[in-house]
Amino acid sequence: MALEIRQNLRLTQTLIMTQKLQQAIKLLQLSRMELVGEIHQALETNPVLEEDQFDEKEPAEEPELPTPTLAADTAPAPEAPGGDTDGGTGPGADEWNWDSFLQDRMMPASFREYEEREAPPFENLNAQKATLKSHLLWQLCMSELDEEGERIGGLIIGNLDADGYLRATAAEIAAEAGVDEARVEEVLKVIQGFDPIGVAARDLRECLLVQVKTSELQDPLVLSIIDNHLPNLGNRNYQAITRDLKVPMEEIFRAAEIITHLDPKPGRLFDSEDPTYINPDVHLQKVGDDYVIILNEDGLPKLRVSSFYLEAMRHPESLPDSVKSYIQKHLDSALWFIRSIHQRQKTLYKVTESIVRFQRDFLDHGLAHLRPLTLRQVAEDVQMHESTISRVTTNKYIHTPQGVFDLKYFFNSGINMSLGEQIASESVKEKIRQIVQSENPENPLSDQEIADILRKDNVMIARRTVAKYRGMLGVLSSSKRKKPGFRIKTLPNASTH
Repeated sequence: MALEIRQNLRLTQTLIMTQKLQQAIKLLQLSRMELVGEIHQALETNPVLEEDQFDEKEPAEEPELPTPTLAADTAPAPEAPGGDTDGGTGPGADEWNWDSFLQDRMMPASFREYEEREAPPFENLNAQKATLKSHLLWQLCMSELDEEGERIGGLIIGNLDADGYLRATAAEIAAEAGVDEARVEEVLKVIQGFDPIGVAARDLRECLLVQVKTSELQDPLVLSIIDNHLPNLGNRNYQAITRDLKVPMEEIFRAAEIITHLDPKPGRLFDSEDPTYINPDVHLQKVGDDYVIILNEDGLPKLRVSSFYLEAMRHPESLPDSVKSYIQKHLDSALWFIRSIHQRQKTLYKVTESIVRFQRDFLDHGLAHLRPLTLRQVAEDVQMHESTISRVTTNKYIHTPQGVFDLKYFFNSGINMSLGEQIASESVKEKIRQIVQSENPENPLSDQEIADILRKDNVMIARRTVAKYRGMLGVLSSSKRKKPGFRIKTLPNASTH
């Protein structure tokens, strides 16, 4: 068979990701706050775009200035050009009292009303939140350490993490300060006695030991468990501790109860991270028997095309080609940007409307009635692609009568029930959480026992699935949830002494 080169003409259709399409897809997955930032950036870069101010109140008309006060005894008015006096009033006419007028009208309001203003309440003034390092540095300045000790202490405090643990060795600090390690250890012991007790420890063992030694209770058993059996204590392996220390189990329980009241992370009380507030993108309100969807557009600028450029394009023949090209380019971009935002809001509304239809029982009765839901079901309901549903529900929150939820929360897998129906995985997690809360702490339920209880409720679930969901909920295994059958009176405020 001979090989030859031929030219064939083939007609195909392909989807090209243009820059405009990429922009529209990007806007879909932005949260409301991110969208506000994107709009402000567009306003800065595109001269054709401008913010529509029709929602804002029209500025009030400037009040008319009152007639200036006339002086009672005045000199003759100055002559106007041409020899006539001002206003034809002749000698002795009244003239402006400029001193009074300037004092009332030309003086800045900030000076004129200074005496009338009141200082803001003291409790409304912003105060800087104390951090762990600032709290320790203040105590360092109040300590009796010499100048060298304060310098070493500053290096120690500067190497603490957010939990209050020292993340540098004594040798490293000694090399930086140019002193012996023994001097660093001496200063370190002083700082470990600062508030909060146990700060500047190098590991959990040292942190707990400092807290116990500083408290009024000097229990040898507690010290021995912390010093030698922390892993066994964390795994609740009390039998191993009993065998090694040769003490009764009740004494181990008593010591373990004291240790659980110590603070393993003394620096967390000074967490300087600001809380993250969620501003929902959608509000869902129940009015009668129906749910009303309200898109959160507070602070969202309203965009329009500048009338200046539109007017300029009405007479394109009077514009140079470069100017026409410049305006047309930015005009197309502005129109597409506005259209993309409107399409985003419309898509978000339709998807939320579909979710409300699928999850009506959850909105009415709570988490136990959450239904299994997939992106494909919503996509088929609103006649869109699954990827569009995924993008429009990313990084967006909805405020419902049941609370504030991520839109992704409503999409979850299903667990089969005995009658052929399905229950949402989130509902199963809630059932597991309730079962664990109501169990006997002296004899906690195993994963298999939890699975058996769920099967009695017609939820067909395997033991390994229970273990998986339990881990997602942050619930320990049954062996680690087991608690002793008695309680002792612990040292008051043991974690803060």
